Formats: sequence, structure tokens, C-alpha cells
Amino acid sequence: MKHFIYIFLVCLLNMGCGTATQQQQQYRSHRVAKGETVFSIAQKYGTTESAIYRLNPDAKNGINTNTIIILPSSASIVSGTNASSEVTFKMHRVKRKETLFSISQQYNVSQDDIKKYNKELYSRQLKKGEKIRIPSATKATNNNNVITSETSENTDTKTHTVQPKETIYGIARKYNTTIAELKNLNPGLDKNISIGTVLNVPDVSGTESATIDSEKYDLYEVQPKEGFYRLKVKLGLSEEEIIALNPFAKEGLKDGMILKIPKENSIAISETKTVVNLEDYITNRSEKNIALLLPFQLREVVSDSTEANEELVRSNSVLRIALDFYSGVLMATEFAKDKGISVNLQVFDTEQSASKVGSIIASNNFKNTDAVIGPLLSKNVDKAAAALRGDQIPVFSPLSNREIRMYPNLFQTVPNDEILKTKMLDYLVEKSVGKNLVVISDSKHTSDKQKITSRIPSAKTISPREGGYLYQRDIASKLVNGEENWVLLVSSDPVLVSNVVGLLNGMPKNFNLRLLTLDKNKAYDYHDVSNMHLSKLNFTFPSVNKNYDFNEKNPFLVSYKNKYGVLPNRYAVRGFDVTYDALLRLASADDMYKASENDFVTEYIENKFQYSNKLLSGYQNNAVYIVKYDENLHFVKAE
Repeated sequence: MKHFIYIFLVCLLNMGCGTATQQQQQYRSHRVAKGETVFSIAQKYGTTESAIYRLNPDAKNGINTNTIIILPSSASIVSGTNASSEVTFKMHRVKRKETLFSISQQYNVSQDDIKKYNKELYSRQLKKGEKIRIPSATKATNNNNVITSETSENTDTKTHTVQPKETIYGIARKYNTTIAELKNLNPGLDKNISIGTVLNVPDVSGTESATIDSEKYDLYEVQPKEGFYRLKVKLGLSEEEIIALNPFAKEGLKDGMILKIPKENSIAISETKTVVNLEDYITNRSEKNIALLLPFQLREVVSDSTEANEELVRSNSVLRIALDFYSGVLMATEFAKDKGISVNLQVFDTEQSASKVGSIIASNNFKNTDAVIGPLLSKNVDKAAAALRGDQIPVFSPLSNREIRMYPNLFQTVPNDEILKTKMLDYLVEKSVGKNLVVISDSKHTSDKQKITSRIPSAKTISPREGGYLYQRDIASKLVNGEENWVLLVSSDPVLVSNVVGLLNGMPKNFNLRLLTLDKNKAYDYHDVSNMHLSKLNFTFPSVNKNYDFNEKNPFLVSYKNKYGVLPNRYAVRGFDVTYDALLRLASADDMYKASENDFVTEYIENKFQYSNKLLSGYQNNAVYIVKYDENLHFVKAE
């Protein structure tokens, strides 16, 4: 194992150098002439100022004559100064089965005009996933991005200029229309729309605001055949409550209508989903470009000292996690290749630094990247997702479930605490029928207790004594002899948790006790809390993952042990599960967004995934296990 870790570090050190060389070949340079500005250079090469600033951060402070700046390799000199000043561009990502003709029809431009600004298309065909520039003539020489056709006149429409914080969903709601209708009026419109964009919209009064208070409300898109009754069942809102929030709905609901709903109503009780094996749906075998951002901290590696590097791994827990996760990623790429899916994996060392993440993205070309996995820390994930949002590159947060701003391109692979609690409460509502449910909660969890008693009115409650503890008689008085007694402990106080676990283990067996919680927090790792006691109580809780069976002859476990000489830990398994799922999704659809439109469930070694996309945010994994401790202290699915 020590030899394996050392080889890993040396390979990574070499790989870091190789990656930089490979990326550099994807750019061209330009020597600044007298009088040139970033704007004039962008116009000259048919690119954008933001693209130049991304590759040349110092240019924001000004550029000097004879300075060499870096440009995207796709940038090419646009002939004719008048044309460059009169043309704006929209970036289009080529989808599966799209042709130059179909794209030209979609944007109402000629095939020759598209080739003119994407000169590589004179010598080759389109490639799925690549981005091309689509020219669109403006009505006047200005900086607005106008999505409109000057030849089409529609007396039933008017224009709307996108303001800060507005989204296409809010705009659709403002003008009582649907996303589909907006896209029909504005060919090429997508979810990530820029401030200042001019849209064609229905000629209605537009009294609703195009922005909402995202702290209090979410937007909901009405699905086919949904009426007020189905929404009441799904969202818990009556027809009168929906109309009060959305006055235009009084004329009736229609497919695609955008409704404002309170945030607390946006989490509907989940339906049971069938697990889908994406290996059976592989249709897109084109090469997948994956970028992996992990904190290897290669600067601290001593290339000629095995002893020093082994000590570095022993003393650096973050590095150990990164190496384990990386080993799982490598196994996932091998499994994908066995399925005929070619993978181009590029590995970057984030050095556990947000500024390094920004530097990596600024100095490398990610535009053809199908997915970015990592970084590990939430603040660094935020940095990566924000930087890649403009190019709509999917960014996967692989380990942290801390609050991260849900950018539209962010895939949060770890269910947050609220989702875990909600799933556990759903389990209790379904499974506690016929059981004597006793809730023990402290003063810090009053809201959780209220949620429990509102959904399970028959639940009995116990509060700790003034010193934050209980006596055995306090609990025994609420138990029923001869029945199943479920004790739900809602607390993050290690003293109370230790107190209750000890008391329950000392009670007679005829009480048939089971201990449950909404949140297995750090209090359960307290040194006075015995795992053996938890096991005897069939301790049950919501979890992001389960434990695999060591005796199972799973192909991944066998392959991993054959390659590395040990069974994988949870970080290695997580690396495999997250990466293999991402690769299979890419292989089953045109891109990651198409692959995640339906909230089906996928399941692998220890983790499962069920992504849902709220209208104003990214993709959240809602798949949760309800597990319990078995006699070997493993997490197994609870019945």
C-alpha cells in the first residue's frame, strides 16, 4: 500500500506538468498594436472581452503596446471593420444529430455566415459538444445582445430588456407565458441569459415582477395535465392560495405556466422511484472530457524521497482523502472504457485553495469539458461553479453537503441535512403505524419536534430535565410493555445522547425498543456513546450512503483489490460512484443536463443519485438511504 501511494504521488507530479503542456496548445497569441484596446481586439478576432480577461487577468488593469496576450484558438480575424462593429455573437453548444443546416434554420442565419465566424467548419464536420459562434445582426451599433429577427413583425409581441436578477422563468411568469412560448419567440434562448438581453415577449400588461424573493419563494413549472387538485396534493396549496400568489392563474392552469410558491411547499413528498441501470441505455459513445479538481498539494511532494512522502500522506488527512477518491475515479474510467466509453481525464491540483481553482480555470480551456468533478471543499466548489457558469460546464460537488450557492451548472451530489430529515420523517410516517412512538427532544430542536407531531399526532413527547438529562423512569412512563416502542431522539447534545442511549440499553427486553433519529450528528460519535449499544437498539437514521458487503464478489471490489491490494474505503467508493454515474449519464444522453431532466434513481456500490432541478438553481441529489446498525456495526438498509 505504501508503494502504491508513492507511485500515485510521482505519477500525479508528472501528470501535472503534462496537462499544462497539453492545454497550452489550445490557444493563440496576439501582440498588442499601438492604439488597440481589449474591446477592439475582441472585435477583431470575433471573440468577447470576458474571454480575453479570463485568459489574461492582468489585462483588466490595461494593456500596453507590444504586450503578448493569449486568445482562444477558435478566435480568428473577422474581415471588414464595419462587419465587426455591427455583429454580435451567441454561443451555441452542438447537440447530437444537429447539422449546420438545422442550426442555421434555428437562428435564421445562413450556413456560410456560421462558417465565416467558425473557420474550422470549412474543413470538417460539426462535433457534438463543441461551442460555435452564431452571428446576429443588431438593429443599431450598441452593446446589447438582441435576440430578435428584423424581418419578422408580430403585432402581438413587444420587447423586454433583461434586468439584474431576472431569469427566463421570472420573465415567463411576468408576461403570463411559458418557457416553450418564450423560446419560440426567441430562437436559441437558453436558461443562462445575460443582463441587457432584449427578448420578444407577449404584448400583455406584465404587472407581475420578473424577480422574486428567493429566500421565501421558489418558482414551479406546471406539468402536463396538472390541475389545482393535483397541485394541492403535490404542494399542499389550495386553489385559493395559488391564485393569491399568482393572480393570472384564476383563468386556469396550463402546461408550462410558471407559479410562485412558498419555499416550504416546494419540497413535495417523494414518490418511490425505480432504480435505473444506465449501462442498459448507452447510446452516446463519443469521448467524454472530464476534469478532476482535487487538493493533491503537489508542491509539498519530495520527488526523490519515499520516506518523506509517506510521512506527508500519514500527516495530511486531506491528501489521503484526495488520493483515495482519485483511485476510485480511475477505476470508474476503466469500467467506462469496458463499456465502450472513451474517457479523456484531465487532473488538476487545487492545492486546497480557492485562488488556485480560479487560476486553473482562467489558464485552461474548459469549453469542451463535459463535466468537472471537484473540488472537494465547498468554498472551492462555489468558485469553480461560478467561474464555469457562463460556459454551462457541469460542476459536481463530490463530498461536501454544506450550503453552497446552487448555480444552474452545479450538481450537488450529497443530499443536504434538510433532505435527510425530510426523508427520515417520511419513513416514520409510513413505518411507525402500530408502534408506540416516543420523541425525546431538547430546546434547540423545537421546530423539528413540531414537524414530527404535526405529521404524527399520536407521538408522545419527552423533554430533558433542567440539567439536560433524563432518568429511566422518565422514559419508562411513556413506553408500552409488550409493544414495539420506537424512541426518536432529536438532539445534538452529546451528554443527552449518551444519557438516553445508556438508559435505553438498561431497560427490560420486553419493551422491544428501537432508537431512531432525524440526524446522525457528531453527538453520536461522542466517546461515551457506545456503538455496541447503538447496534443492540437497531439504531436507525438517514444516510447519504450505505456500507458494501465485504464478502460480496462485486466486480468493482474485486478489481480494486486486485489492483491496489486492499479493499476500497468510503472515499474510494465515493470517487467511483460519483464518476461512473456521471460517465453513464453522459453516455445515455446528449449532455449532462439532458441526462438529468428526469429524476430517476441510479445506484452503485454505496451511493445512489436522484437529481432534481429547481427553476432558479442547480441540480440536487435527493437520494437517501434509511439505514440501521447491524451486529457488525455496518450501515444496512432498514426495513
